[in-house]
Amino acid sequence: MLVLVPLAVIVIAFAVANRHMVTVSFDPFSADEPAAAVTLPLFALIILLLIFGVLIGGLAAWLRQGKWRQSARWLEREMRELRQKVDALEGKPAASNIPDEGNPPQRLKLRPPLG
Repeated sequence: MLVLVPLAVIVIAFAVANRHMVTVSFDPFSADEPAAAVTLPLFALIILLLIFGVLIGGLAAWLRQGKWRQSARWLEREMRELRQKVDALEGKPAASNIPDEGNPPQRLKLRPPLG
């Protein structure tokens, strides 16, 4: 709320102050009669560009973090395999992620502090 309310007030004030229409041309060769142009209020143009920028930035961040997600998946797979090997060497049944409803989990046993 500390960020959202002031931001909403600023956006509303900006929209009220910039209601005039602007024409955005996508034709670099003809300034007088553009082949592709859009006319819309200035505040709408800036808000659309802001939304587009946030989406592009989010996509770029997601793509850059791909190697970390892949590494995490690989490490989880490796940990699962090693846990199965340890359980097999100790003679325990394979550990399940589903807790046993009949028995509560074992409590952690700590040694008393020294001196």
